[in-house]
Amino acid sequence: MTAQTHEGIHVGRLYKVFGTDPASVMPLVHEGIGKQELLEDHGHVLGLRDINLDVSPRSIQVVMGLSGSGKSTLVRHINRLIDPTEGEVRVDGEDMLALDAAALKQLRRYKISMVFQRFALFPHRTVMDNISYGLALQRLAKPERLERAARWIERVGLQGYENSYPHHLSGGMQQRVGLARALATDADILLMDEAFSALDPLIRSDMRALLLDLQHELHKTIVFVTHDLEEAIEIGDRIAILRDGEVVQNGDSQDIVLRPADSYIADFTKSINRGRVIRVGSIMEPLKPDLSGPDCPHDISVEEALPLAVASPGGEARVLNGEGEPVGTVSLGTLVRALGSEREHDRAAAGIAGQAAEAG
Repeated sequence: MTAQTHEGIHVGRLYKVFGTDPASVMPLVHEGIGKQELLEDHGHVLGLRDINLDVSPRSIQVVMGLSGSGKSTLVRHINRLIDPTEGEVRVDGEDMLALDAAALKQLRRYKISMVFQRFALFPHRTVMDNISYGLALQRLAKPERLERAARWIERVGLQGYENSYPHHLSGGMQQRVGLARALATDADILLMDEAFSALDPLIRSDMRALLLDLQHELHKTIVFVTHDLEEAIEIGDRIAILRDGEVVQNGDSQDIVLRPADSYIADFTKSINRGRVIRVGSIMEPLKPDLSGPDCPHDISVEEALPLAVASPGGEARVLNGEGEPVGTVSLGTLVRALGSEREHDRAAAGIAGQAAEAG
């Protein structure tokens, strides 16, 4: 295994058909047969069609879609819980399909960890034993694995619950155990399959914040499956949206919201608060040399930039890059147009009028 290299994850021309003889229907799949027709006329289920996806090292790639879109099927190909009908999967340059059973076991022990939707904790093991389970598989000495597990218990905020059993814990606490167990092995890659979807909204928000905090510290390569676009936008460096086993669009949150590939993606984004999602750097215009300010960072939201533009006599602000250098201009009109819908436009205009009145 190439444990010291970090090339990320590559999925190329991946197909998955479920049924008694997938190979027999692959010519039809390549010709474009529909998912429903394949099922009704040929008794096979199309799971994935021609998936091409590259996940950069130390990034968070979100895979999202509605139920039945193929997102969980896709993520389970990465650690070969599912084998493809056709295509390739490479992890840090290594061909996953070429691994024998022993090599695959090693990869799952040391390189790839997984967090499941339904926690998948051992009910007869304590929190400490659940978190240290993967370390036992790595054959670490007991004192070392208990010490490492104790550090993760503290890191995810479960001090005092070391000797508790899963049924003593809330759903959010159980998922913290699952996350700590996955991270304790120090695997480079973390697969999270609907990891937060069974949690209440407030607990989900806390878990997302914890994940982002840990990612800032650990820089893992994470593939995160969800059906929630707001969650995807909050945590994802890139978002791949699936429909009926195919990738409809893959891009960053700004691409998805500002440039939806089709009406299906547009429907996903129509209820999003664009003012909080769209970043100034995505909508800025060329820098005006004579503009002196005010200044706004490129990565703040439209909602945050509006008061700056309102405060400017000309209704414009300079946009600064990460090094504090002026790189563009954003105007009040551009900011309001970025909000999208007429209702949002009117609401923003009313708010701007109020801010201007206060400033005056």
